[in-house]
Amino acid sequence: MGFFDFVKSAGEKLFGGGEKPDPLAIIERINNLGLGVEKLQVEVEEETAIVHGIVQSQSDREKVVLCCGNVEGIGKVDDRLSIAAQEPQATFYTVVSGDTLSKISKEHYGDAMKYPVIFEANKPMLTDPDLIYPGQVLRIPPQ
Repeated sequence: MGFFDFVKSAGEKLFGGGEKPDPLAIIERINNLGLGVEKLQVEVEEETAIVHGIVQSQSDREKVVLCCGNVEGIGKVDDRLSIAAQEPQATFYTVVSGDTLSKISKEHYGDAMKYPVIFEANKPMLTDPDLIYPGQVLRIPPQ
């Protein structure tokens, strides 16, 4: 997929005792979310997370990229994942102050009541549709 930009100062803190995000902590986060990446490898160079592996779907690929990018200290993700089955790509959206999933849904789908589509597309990273934060990047799947 290529490079994706993220807000470096936003996201979960995954430091392994150093000053930069810990690649092993990012791998653990991806595995704990049950995203099932074969041959998963993550490297961190400066503010870029480089992720390798094989995923089963485009949805899983996008979720792995978001897991890597929504980490404090990561400003870019270099997606080098392979995918087993092709499907349409989602749009990535960066949350701004005042956003809700309903507002984002209205903007992208023309219907605020389609917010569960966005919520489901971002599970397991999201556990509550009301808990999003500025700087967080979300998947907006095609209609």
